[in-house]
Amino acid sequence: MAKDENKMSDEEVGERVTRLAFDGDRLRFREFLKKLEASLPEGTGVALRGSVVTNERWKDGKPFDAGGRGTSDLDVTLVGAEAMEYWDKDAFYIPGLHTKPLCDEDPAIAPGLNTLREELQELAGRPVNFQATSNVVLFARDVLFNEPYFMLIEPGKGS
Repeated sequence: MAKDENKMSDEEVGERVTRLAFDGDRLRFREFLKKLEASLPEGTGVALRGSVVTNERWKDGKPFDAGGRGTSDLDVTLVGAEAMEYWDKDAFYIPGLHTKPLCDEDPAIAPGLNTLREELQELAGRPVNFQATSNVVLFARDVLFNEPYFMLIEPGKGS
């Protein structure tokens, strides 16, 4: 069984993310972060959610990449109102607070971010999905629904 991310330091979770998502390649992970920072509105927070954080898929409890390298996706959550402005007005689960995912199946719901998402997919060598949310929804999902996240870029922090 994977070590519980709630009992891990941020450094340990970061190492897990690097190992799982980037084959342990810290340089590729840094490039991923730099591309996010350079391409998003200043002050946008960025979190990773899902099996890359927990090493356990929500659907079936299997480990990250259980189907082979590159088979698990990266769920990237953008935190902040400016990031949400990229989404079409009809592409929200909770208007103004939480968007639907921008992914290969629905690339037109946030066209201004899709090129970045595709570039990150190429860099990571796996699917990347974007969602935008407010701080309160991110926190509630963690606490109420046990959907942990790992902050890559804190909201309000510039490059």
